Amino acid sequence: MLAAIAYIIAAWSVAPGFYDGFSPPQPYNFVCPPPQAGANSQPSSGHLNIKIINGSSDPNSGFTDDGQLVIGFLPGAFDVTGKSSVNVTITPVTPCPNPNGLRFVTNTYLITADAPLVKKSNLVMRYSNVSQDPSYIYRAKSLDGPWTRLDVQQQAQLWTTSTQTDQLGYFAAGFPSSAISTASSSNQEILPIIIAVLIVAVLLAGIPLAVLRRRPARAGGRRDAEEDEDE
Repeated sequence: MLAAIAYIIAAWSVAPGFYDGFSPPQPYNFVCPPPQAGANSQPSSGHLNIKIINGSSDPNSGFTDDGQLVIGFLPGAFDVTGKSSVNVTITPVTPCPNPNGLRFVTNTYLITADAPLVKKSNLVMRYSNVSQDPSYIYRAKSLDGPWTRLDVQQQAQLWTTSTQTDQLGYFAAGFPSSAISTASSSNQEILPIIIAVLIVAVLLAGIPLAVLRRRPARAGGRRDAEEDEDE
């Protein structure tokens, strides 16, 4: 709903042509797609080689090739004792874990590095618009758990959630199973319809404005023609 309201406000405040750039979110690539996901492609992995400069690991970001997970490392994020570089690997996990008491709406990813992490890193995970919004990002050292809840930061982009982590391991975004309700499920089904209706309303509301903009020009043209005839 917030996305629809933001869209309407932006649409009324920008010049014509804004609508040309509006497009739905990129489809999410699931390891285990839900029925409502439709056609699905398998998710990508990622790899990063971090250079060591003057005895410190260089700042850099690792990400999957499809952009569904990004992790950013600060300068000196790793203990590089005896290392000439640091290799980071991001892998989507299969089969999908189903921990007791939790519901994951993203893939589970394993992030590993061949050097210990010593500084907090920023983690961003993208999720699907056909799923319920995740409340938290969860981290575990093993697929068997336990899963540690990481508080999410303010959302900077639609369909993404982010946090900070001082450890690597398994990561997934989701919410406690107790948060699932019939009402929330219904809202997820109705939301795309509401957004579509509001977008159509904005487009239709722009038509009278376009007509009003043209009328003064036409009226001026008629007066000029009448003056020419009088002469």
